[in-house]
Amino acid sequence: MALDQTVENPLPRQAMKAELLDAETERRLAYAWRDDRDVKSLHRLINAYMRLAISMAAKFKRYGAPMNDLIQEAGLGLMKAADKFDPDRGVRFSTYAVWWIKASIQDYVMRNWSMVRTGSTSSQKSLFFNMRRVQAQLEREARSSGVPLDQHQLHQKIATEIGVPLRDVEMMEGRLSGADFSLNAVQSTDEEGREWIDALEDDTSQAEELVQERHDRRQLRKWLVTALQALNDRERFIITERKLRERPRTLESLGTELGLSKERVRQLEAGAFQKMRKSLESQSREVHRLLS
Repeated sequence: MALDQTVENPLPRQAMKAELLDAETERRLAYAWRDDRDVKSLHRLINAYMRLAISMAAKFKRYGAPMNDLIQEAGLGLMKAADKFDPDRGVRFSTYAVWWIKASIQDYVMRNWSMVRTGSTSSQKSLFFNMRRVQAQLEREARSSGVPLDQHQLHQKIATEIGVPLRDVEMMEGRLSGADFSLNAVQSTDEEGREWIDALEDDTSQAEELVQERHDRRQLRKWLVTALQALNDRERFIITERKLRERPRTLESLGTELGLSKERVRQLEAGAFQKMRKSLESQSREVHRLLS
């Protein structure tokens, strides 16, 4: 039975007409799938409980997700449950499947609630699906007792009631109270109003910055070439191989090639750096300031 049928297709009606399995038949089908990977038994088990998946999907319609998509996610959760169900535990499949169906639907709702990810931890999930209900209940109790609650007190009580950190309550309140808006929406009602995207700061480099950056790179390259020219051939070779290659060579490999000890190559490298430093300092006061 396909799970991607449209609302107009008869999936819900077919599910309502599916057979009702007794405990023994259900266990036999579960064993056949687990032990023999009998696909027909799997399909029969899933079809029998598709009405349960559809019923649970309907409870999440208030979150604005298309019913078709909710049913599909519920079906995926049902299939995961069937694949992981262990009939030896003595639990009815419907009891076990409820958790997987609910988890699959909740993950889908949270993924599609906002362009800004709402969160996926157990704390955030509990808040997302229970915060408004608990908040309404606490507000009713406060009104009936005549003791008003400010926002901070309300958040603290919600955190205690659901069993989550206060900071998670405050974060979720901000995310649930907002909504996604198109950056192409016009800021005012007149025809000349600009779109919100026009108000975003352009963080790309401007022409003046690009020119200055190219100039600085050319100058630094010139200073570096001059500093390298102050070295003898062996020192220049060591600096090039150690610092200017995509994959720098080790002191040991250079020592083997030059017939020197590893420590001697290190000393030559340090001496070459000192020469280059002096050359750079003599070329620019700015370089001298940065190196001092």
